[in-house]
Amino acid sequence: MSSPTRPTRNCPNDATFDLPPLSLAPEGIAGDFKHYYVHTLGRDRDCHSDYYAYQALAATLRDRLMERWRATRQAYDEARCRRAYYLSLEFLMGRILGNSLLNLGIEETAAQGLEHLGLAIEEMAAVEPDPGLGNGGLGRLAACFLDSCATLQLPVRGYGLRYEYGMFRQVIDNGHQVEEPDHWLRDGNPWELERPEFTQRIQFGGRTQTHRDPQGRIRVSWVDTHDVLAVPYDIPVPGYRNDTVNTLRLWKAAATDEFDLDEFNAGSYPESVAQKNAAEHITMVLYPNDASENGKELRLRQQYLLASASLKDVLRDWVRLHGQDFSRFAELNCFQLNDTHPAVAVAELMRLLMDEHGLEWDEAWAISRQTMAYTNHTLLPEALERWPVRMFRQLLPRLLEIIFEINARFLAEVTLRWPGDVDRLRRMSLIEEGHEQQVRMAYLAIVGSFSVNGVAELHSKLLREGLFRDFYEFWPERFNNKTNGVTPRRWLAMCNPGLRELLNETLGDAWVCDLEQLGRLIPYADDSAFRDRWQVIKGANKARLADHIKELCGISFPPDAMFDVQVKRIHEYKRQLLNVLHIIHLYRRIKQGETADWTPRCVLFGGKAAPGYFMAKLIIKLINNVARVVNTDPATAELLRVAFVPDYRVSLMEIIAPGTDLSEQISTAGKEASGTGNMKFMMNGAVTIGTLDGANIEIREQVGDDNFFLFGLTAAGVESLRGHYNPNGLIASDPALREVMNLLESGHFNRFEPGIFDPIIHSIRNPHDPWMTAADFRSYIEAQERAASAYRDHERWVRMSILNTAHSGRFSSDRTILDYNRDIWRLEHIRPQRR
Repeated sequence: MSSPTRPTRNCPNDATFDLPPLSLAPEGIAGDFKHYYVHTLGRDRDCHSDYYAYQALAATLRDRLMERWRATRQAYDEARCRRAYYLSLEFLMGRILGNSLLNLGIEETAAQGLEHLGLAIEEMAAVEPDPGLGNGGLGRLAACFLDSCATLQLPVRGYGLRYEYGMFRQVIDNGHQVEEPDHWLRDGNPWELERPEFTQRIQFGGRTQTHRDPQGRIRVSWVDTHDVLAVPYDIPVPGYRNDTVNTLRLWKAAATDEFDLDEFNAGSYPESVAQKNAAEHITMVLYPNDASENGKELRLRQQYLLASASLKDVLRDWVRLHGQDFSRFAELNCFQLNDTHPAVAVAELMRLLMDEHGLEWDEAWAISRQTMAYTNHTLLPEALERWPVRMFRQLLPRLLEIIFEINARFLAEVTLRWPGDVDRLRRMSLIEEGHEQQVRMAYLAIVGSFSVNGVAELHSKLLREGLFRDFYEFWPERFNNKTNGVTPRRWLAMCNPGLRELLNETLGDAWVCDLEQLGRLIPYADDSAFRDRWQVIKGANKARLADHIKELCGISFPPDAMFDVQVKRIHEYKRQLLNVLHIIHLYRRIKQGETADWTPRCVLFGGKAAPGYFMAKLIIKLINNVARVVNTDPATAELLRVAFVPDYRVSLMEIIAPGTDLSEQISTAGKEASGTGNMKFMMNGAVTIGTLDGANIEIREQVGDDNFFLFGLTAAGVESLRGHYNPNGLIASDPALREVMNLLESGHFNRFEPGIFDPIIHSIRNPHDPWMTAADFRSYIEAQERAASAYRDHERWVRMSILNTAHSGRFSSDRTILDYNRDIWRLEHIRPQRR
């Protein structure tokens, strides 16, 4: 495959683009729908598939997005404005149909137009697959940020990878997680626009050689490489009713030649397409299992493809508008690195500026350091990526040379500041020594960036004082905090239409783009009539969620019960295990007849475990085994239900968040960077039970201690307990915990699977358990008792629910993006010309 070129004599003139605006009226939408359904898709009255109706409606909406998309690009070009680029290996966009209808402002008119044709939009929307472009909070945050950038009319483009398969489709078989392929692109994606004219050639392998240019300067060439193509696919990102449509550009890997014709003619058919297959594997699967050497290599290839293709694309655009003059490049461009995954962009920008555009080191380094900004998303040292120097030398030899040079110059700076401090040099080096040298990607991002931010106040503080302390002492001015947020368009206006209608009636609709307006709800928490309407909406949302749980899990959730929800990636630090221990505690109380003043409770879990994460998968098995025992025991029938919803994804969360009463945010303090599920639940009126971790701290500060169920050790308390933590002593001294462990250890939940949960039991009893599950158990069940008591007080609970929504304004991604823009990006708000 080669990048196509178009002869200039066939370029259309301006008359081609002189089109009347497309109608947003019901009849205009219906007319275009019929055109696509009948003429483009070739359907007739014998077709009874919602899929083709969805395709026709998507094409109808895409046309309306397209005219705004083109106007937005023209406005940015004409303004010659500063731009930002958000580089992320994940963009968990969610379904696009409903979001497009909302942001175009045509939900009602489209429904009216299609109703005349006997069609319901809800049935079409249900056909759309969730794009498999992300895994969890990191990717969903990136999607929220793009929505806010478009709504705020900021010139920001997202760059990611177009994965053929998502992480996996989760199936539960006998309680076990089973991974099946998530071929979300099987039927294509009607929202994307292939842009082969912007294809980039990406190098791997080979070697470097030096030569002198005509001016006598030493230059480096990367030669004998094995190249692949990065083909861009653009997805429109509409702002909220403002005519702005920004771009998410996703790269698909492709071979430079479709196949080896000589091999084919010789009869070696598999070998003839080997190069094509090897290239396409790069973007085949989101998050390949990197437990193997091949998995690690593929992951590094993904990261480099993203960084190189995206930077080349930006530089291509720069040369188109400014030629080879890079004197203002740093003034007009900023790259935001979403975690360490795109950190290789620091070295790649240096390579491109020096090797392909002729800049000297000092000039290129000044540009790189003034354009790169790094967001860290983890406090877990093991999550900070390291790549073997050996692997870098094999795959990216020129990049490794540049990284070594960056490191040498950086350590020279450190030596000047702290002469003779060998330990500090070792700690801060970009190259970690050991039995095999490793490149520390987070350190590369810090050294090569002008801004380094965490994503919650506590997270940023712990980065400064712990993980990145040496760098903070060296460059305190680079470090800042940007507390995460989520878009209120998808996570309130779209997913909770009943509440949206009540908010619009009560406050007007300005809150959709100014979430602080929800603060005006506070007085209504004391209005009994308003509380009644609030509760009716919550009841309807819970009934809708209960229907889904029944359909997906076969378990009935009585809507009057407390809906207690923990949905997120399965990980030991997120402590789904602590939640399970509480369920066992409740089950034991029921079996012993301790049910006076009981609060009926339905506990819902959801989330995926990484395929190679043994303990996380075992926790899923434990949840399902406990659920089976609880749900089949007649004694618990009206008192306790438990379900694990399979294949948790964005479209499920859009149903779960509005129907949740109690939001479980129970990670070990000091381990969760921020969390964003906590914000989605809060916006929809759920009350949080949580530790002082991540953004929980700021949520509690906003809503007040009376409207938040706090428990557990603080981050400082966790650290102070290390070295003398005695879980067995805690178990022996706490009758409730002792009886829970007795039930677990007796095999009550695994009668026909002896010993299966022994690793979990050992982890709870382990004095070196980093998650300190036993330490927080007593505090947790006491907080749960306070929550149960509050729920029985109907008026109090509804009041708490209203106040949580009312105080959620700070957690809009609009506020987060305004913070990024004020302190890091410094972009102008650009308005496209209205037609």
